Amino acid sequence: MADTTHPQPPQSGNTPPERSFGWWDMFVHPDDDPRSDGGFVGERDTLVGYLRDQRLTLEMKCAGLDAEAMARRSVEPSNMSLLGLVRHLAGVEQAWFRKVLAGQDAPRHYRSDGDPNGDFNGAVPDQKVVEDAWDTWRSEVAFAERFVDEARDLDITGTHDDEPIALREVLVHLIEEYARHNGHADFLRERIDGRVGQ
Repeated sequence: MADTTHPQPPQSGNTPPERSFGWWDMFVHPDDDPRSDGGFVGERDTLVGYLRDQRLTLEMKCAGLDAEAMARRSVEPSNMSLLGLVRHLAGVEQAWFRKVLAGQDAPRHYRSDGDPNGDFNGAVPDQKVVEDAWDTWRSEVAFAERFVDEARDLDITGTHDDEPIALREVLVHLIEEYARHNGHADFLRERIDGRVGQ
């Protein structure tokens, strides 16, 4: 078990810090965590609440980083980066809520037939690219939140691969998608500056 009484601060030089629990390497103290601790009532509030917490987690994983750190790739041959994840999840939000559920014919933000991995390939260390990614992601999240809030129930359906899919299933899928990519973000962030967990 990690020593919680004497956490080790990050060390300088080439020696990686000893991995032990301490608030110095966490994102926020539990008393200041903006996410919920469960306790939702009803299916809609439960699904919406857990999705909101996953979205907040993504923001926390990226907090305080400059464009170079946001665009830093993981390990070869992967092209994954925190910036790429923000761009990718903006596209995920758009695809499921705008295109599948709302039926809008909106062009994809970062992907194209010529570059289906454009969300990750185009994640370059440029502050304008970072700002665009966050603006796009927040716009898509706002659309999704309005859509869910205005939906009469979770049984309403859109069309995916020529088959009906209910809002309920889309919300569960989004929770899964964010949870998986927030796991990737854990490792990406730890590699950048040693901040871990949460």
